[in-house]
Amino acid sequence: MNKLGFERKEKVQQFMSVTGSSEKSAIQTMKTNDWHLEGALEAYYNQEQVKVATENSQWEVLFNKYKDPNVDMIMADGISNLCNDLQVDPQDIVMLVLSWELRAATIGEFSKQEFIGGVESLEIDSMEKFKEKIPHLRSQLKDEDTFREIYNFTFDWAKEKGQKTLALETALALWHLLFAELEWPLIDQWCQFIQERHNKAISRDVWLQLLEFAKTVDATLSNYDAEGAWPCLLDEFVEYSIENGTCAKKTDE
Repeated sequence: MNKLGFERKEKVQQFMSVTGSSEKSAIQTMKTNDWHLEGALEAYYNQEQVKVATENSQWEVLFNKYKDPNVDMIMADGISNLCNDLQVDPQDIVMLVLSWELRAATIGEFSKQEFIGGVESLEIDSMEKFKEKIPHLRSQLKDEDTFREIYNFTFDWAKEKGQKTLALETALALWHLLFAELEWPLIDQWCQFIQERHNKAISRDVWLQLLEFAKTVDATLSNYDAEGAWPCLLDEFVEYSIENGTCAKKTDE
């Protein structure tokens, strides 16, 4: 900017102050508009509006490609088509991570606000970029804190609207999906116990505490504290495991 005269430097400074743009952008826009400040500002904001409109239209195109013909939402068929385009199985856990990223309220559907807001946040504006994001979505599961967020999110996301508990079959399927990531060796044993001894919907407390149980109690259950504040169902699981000889009964010292 040192080569500019005083008057033009002043105009560039004013342009940058109003728009927040870089010096390079300010000089280029001013030159294009023959150093008329008002004309340069008008041109700048018109260009920004076109840019925003273009970006919005790209997200709209993605949404409209999968939205239901009868409602302004992406429903099960649309999600299935999205999975086909992404070359991802609908049962792949990455779709659960995507739902968490989009802050979806309900399993099997995305509202327009959830979908467009989510893909914008993920900087996705094309199917190519969507595919490129799949490894990033999978990597989220490797972070312990993020995995806990996704696990906790799943309860409200998967339960039926208006219900306080999670349907048994849904809980069993999601436990297998999620705990496969942790490689928890007792997941099959837990699910068998739930079906044999509980056989009804799962409460939020049991859902949340099971993750803590899996992370803190070893596979032999040898460090399980019967005096701990575990839900009764987890106490019963330990008793069940002892009865079936899958863990050693702790003896009094």
